Order: sequence, then structure tokens, then C-alpha cells
Amino acid sequence: MVELVVEAKDAADWIYRGEGGLNIVLAYAGSSPNFIGKVLRVRKIKKKKDSEGPAAALSEHERLVWKDVGGQQLLSAPTKDIANHAYAQFVLCPLLGSQHVDAGVRVLVTKEFLELIHNAVLLHRPSWRVDNGGVNTLLDSALLMSDHSIFPHAIHEEQQVCISVEIKPKCGFLPTSGFIREENAAKRRISRFRLHQILKFHQRKISQISEYDPLDMFSGSKGRVAKSVKDLFLTPQNNFRVFLDGRLVFGSLGGEVDDTNTQIAEAFEDTLKGFFKTDDDGGMRIPEFLQLVAGAVSESGILDRLLQVQKLDAFDIEGAIHAYYDVVSQPCSVCKELQTDGYHSISFDQSLKIVRDFLISLTAKDLSLMISFRPTPKGNSQSPPYAGTLYLESLNQSFDYKASFIDLDMKPLEKMPYYYKLDQEIVSCYTRMMKTVNHPEKSESLYQDQSSAIEDNSHT
Repeated sequence: MVELVVEAKDAADWIYRGEGGLNIVLAYAGSSPNFIGKVLRVRKIKKKKDSEGPAAALSEHERLVWKDVGGQQLLSAPTKDIANHAYAQFVLCPLLGSQHVDAGVRVLVTKEFLELIHNAVLLHRPSWRVDNGGVNTLLDSALLMSDHSIFPHAIHEEQQVCISVEIKPKCGFLPTSGFIREENAAKRRISRFRLHQILKFHQRKISQISEYDPLDMFSGSKGRVAKSVKDLFLTPQNNFRVFLDGRLVFGSLGGEVDDTNTQIAEAFEDTLKGFFKTDDDGGMRIPEFLQLVAGAVSESGILDRLLQVQKLDAFDIEGAIHAYYDVVSQPCSVCKELQTDGYHSISFDQSLKIVRDFLISLTAKDLSLMISFRPTPKGNSQSPPYAGTLYLESLNQSFDYKASFIDLDMKPLEKMPYYYKLDQEIVSCYTRMMKTVNHPEKSESLYQDQSSAIEDNSHT
């Protein structure tokens, strides 16, 4: 039951933390015990819409998809915001583990509060985000969640400095589905992230292709995990951010930081002085920091569970798209395109399960992992029950850490055709690129030089 109310008088205590496509995140800077250590997720509205009240939560077909796993709370949710809350609570929490998921609680918000917030955050938001829209001032609730960029502490403990890393791990496995057509076989040997980098580079959305490969991050090999963390640091784009006591100190809140140049690295090295207790001024804090992050990823085992949820997608979008058209009772446009109708011999219940598992997997492939660190408090030889401890021998220093998943919104069923179209665009771009590599006279110079590294890494 919603009890807390956030009013106009509280607006000055909430500051802009960041945003995604659907929500603006506000961090609390006031003194109320109800909100200390919390963030508020406020729904956005697209500028092209004149007004948007509480939207209908689930379509008729979505109710069919989620009826067996989401419970009545999800099916009866009056708005998409409340449906997303129920989805995190009743679908993802059991799959990912309650110790790693904070579904949050709904709190009432007044129109006056939302209007003040809308104006207050304008100067802090990326301009392209502002152009797309702002705070939806017609809603009456928002989601209150733990602030994973700071470390929770007991009342009797002195608050330690906290550094937090936000990572988008992306899809950590190669699909093996028999539905993948031969001309798209690259998907079976090169990770989706690496393939998508080629398309983004071609579209000039990024200025260079990241060396990061999710297959390293999910490999279970400490060496490969360490390499993946270093690769993310060198080319963070929108996949790697660092906060110090809740304040962004590395990476971008809204846009994409393509690469870490010397100036950025030196500034971050200087920032780490407040976290690592060392007199060393030789520029060695960043390697220690990356070692700490890689150690937490490896030791926590948190990605093992995430990978199992991602692997619910057993059919790939090339198989799931046929099940989608069965679910929505429409002629399959993909079958028409491929001039075949041999994909629709399964039962309706099987189609529902394929689509449901694909959408859950999609959330798992697109969520963020937050890992927070603090120096282990003096005299405390045991980490809290929600955390682990890492020891850095080079510094003779121990650190508590905790790992959590965030950004757990439900993926809309009606976007399945878009997911299929994007998938085909990604593979098609890679295929065209490889042809230009093999035939330099046809080369598109924008991405020719980046190609061999992608292909070489697919064999490692």
C-alpha cells in the first residue's frame, strides 16, 4: 500500500542522477529517514505527445503472454509504470535472486512536485534527451528504490567512502537456434554486441568500435573477465559508468563517451585518491580499481545466474518472431518475406512460452549491473550478509562489495517486429562489411579498418 507522499516542498532535496529512455532518476540529498539512501524513478513523456495520463498497462495479447508467470498484480496493473514494478517483483526477482534485485515501492507524487522537478533538471539533462521529452507531470506515483551508487551502512557505523560501477554486460552467449538462417551464420560465432558495434559505427553513432566482448565478461575465466573490464574502461560508450559517493566521476549520464583519452584517465586517476589509501602517485590507481571490479564480477558469481536467464531465449529472434505472429493472430510477414509457411506447426501455448521467454531474456540482456565498494570498516572482519569482501594484496587493503541488477523494465510485445528488423539490419551490415574487406576496391572506408579485429576475435 502506498503511504509516502512526495510534495512540492520536497523538490529541492531531489537532484538529477541520470536517465534512460523511459525514466529520469533522482537522488535524494535531504535529511528525511524515509528517503536517505534512495533514488526516485520518475516516468518520462515524449514531447511529440500533447499529454499522456496513465497509459493502459498491458494489451490483450500481453495479458495472454504474462498470465502464467506475473500473477494478478501484473495482469491487473492500471499503468505501465505499475506493471513494470510488478514485473520486476514477481517475474525477475525469482529468476535473478531477491538479494540482487530491489523492485522498489510505489510512492505518491504531487503534480506540483513533478512540475518543479521537470524545470529543475533541464540544465543537467543531455540536450538530445530534452528534445525528446521530459517529466510526465500527469502521473500520481513514482518508484522509490535503493541507491546502489552508495553503500548501505548500519546506524552505528561511520559512513565509508563508496565507489560504484555501473556495467551493461549485454548478451553473454552465442545463439545456436536452428531457426538462424545460413546467411546469418555470423551470429553463431560473433557476439551480438560486437556485431551491433559495426552497425553503430557505420551509422556514425560511435567513433570507434569497442574491444569489449560480453563473451569475455561471462566466460568464468579471471583473465578474460579482467580483459573485459579493461576494454569497457577504455571504450565506455554508455556501458560503463563510475560514481563516487553517488556523484558521477567517469562515463556519461545520457550520451556516449566513446573512448577514454589521456585527459579523462588522468582526471579519474586523481579522483581515486579519495578511495584508495595509498601514497603512490605513479598512476597505478586505475589498474587497482579495474582489478577490484574484475574481482567482484568473478567472485560474486552474479553473472552465472544472469546468463541462465538470458538463455531462456532458445529460439533467437529468428524463431521467436514466428511465435509472435501466432500470439497476435496475424499473418506472419517474415514467412511471406521468406516465401515459406513451415514455421507455424507448434501449439498456441508453446508460442506463448517462446515469446514470454524471449522477452524476459531481452530484459536480462539489456539490464545494468551495479557493483558498489567501500573500504572494509576497521575492526570488522566479516562482510555484511548482503555483500562480499575482496582483498587487494598490492595495497594490503580489504573492500566490501555488493552487486545488484537495475533497469528491469518489461519489453513491449508490440516491438517484436522491430527487434527482428534490427537483428537483420545488424547481420546485414556485418555481411556487407566483410564483402568490402574481401574486395577492397568496393571498400567503404568508414569501417573497413575496423573489420578484421571483429572477425579475428570471433575465433578466440
